Amino acid sequence: MLLPMNVGLIFLLYMMWSSMFPLAKLQLEISSPLFLIATRMGLAGIILIGYLLIRKRQSLRLKGREWISIFILALTSIYLTNVFEYYGLKHLSAAKTCFIYSLTPFFSALLSYIHFKERMTPIKWLGMGIGICGMLPVFQMQTGSESLLQVFSIFSLADLAVIAAAFLAIYGWVILRIVVKNRDVSPLVANGLSMLIGSIMALVHSLCVETWNPTPVASGYILPFTAGVAGVTLLSNIICYNLYGYLLRHYTATLMSFCGLLSPVFASFSSWIIIGEPPSPLIFLSTGVVGIGVWVIYREELKQGYITKKAKA
Repeated sequence: MLLPMNVGLIFLLYMMWSSMFPLAKLQLEISSPLFLIATRMGLAGIILIGYLLIRKRQSLRLKGREWISIFILALTSIYLTNVFEYYGLKHLSAAKTCFIYSLTPFFSALLSYIHFKERMTPIKWLGMGIGICGMLPVFQMQTGSESLLQVFSIFSLADLAVIAAAFLAIYGWVILRIVVKNRDVSPLVANGLSMLIGSIMALVHSLCVETWNPTPVASGYILPFTAGVAGVTLLSNIICYNLYGYLLRHYTATLMSFCGLLSPVFASFSSWIIIGEPPSPLIFLSTGVVGIGVWVIYREELKQGYITKKAKA
């Protein structure tokens, strides 16, 4: 019964996570991005570390190499990922931003080869090629301020920022997998400490470049901002981050990313409901093509035994 339950949890995870894109876009309309990152991650980190100090204080006693892994996780998965993501989200639709995150299975396969010696085969390269071809039409969907950031024929700076965020996010999850599996550190400890450290990085950055008068929040929107941060923090940082860490104990990062292909579809409908962005048929079509590419990679990993071995463990 463990396997079906966990598969259901994976889909629930991505349903919740995809709704974060339109909610974050709403927050960016009333606050600066770095301050939003610092507030959200700081609140989540304080909650998690506070819980651990009360219930599992001994779990916070880490060794030097574990602290290094936590710092790298904070720098990549928390600080840099969110800086690039929020920059892109200011100029892209929430659905397109979520769709670009569909690159994560391909980054996952490459990084798993580097870190976990999961062999790349010609079939996996074919899957990557199919997926990338499926994504190219979506990059041509450029409207508003995004078109002013054009740097290549089909890529804007906002596109490249979200691509960087997707790469850093999956690199952070690979580091998290190493921490929770090989270092014997719980997902709560890894996520709580990395969020707290990442929030400090974002806060220092905000103090240096953003306007504080008295805070980087639009006048008269302190209460909506606080309520929004609290809700997003609970759903994303507390529930989703730690559910992802839990599921990484049972499945590879590639399989997790494969299931995440439903996220652009979820994000399209949640964006339509929350902020009135109409769903794009092109995103649905491209998601299907990308899904074929990732399915090819997934089937190859099944043959190689990486996924089944992880599930049995």
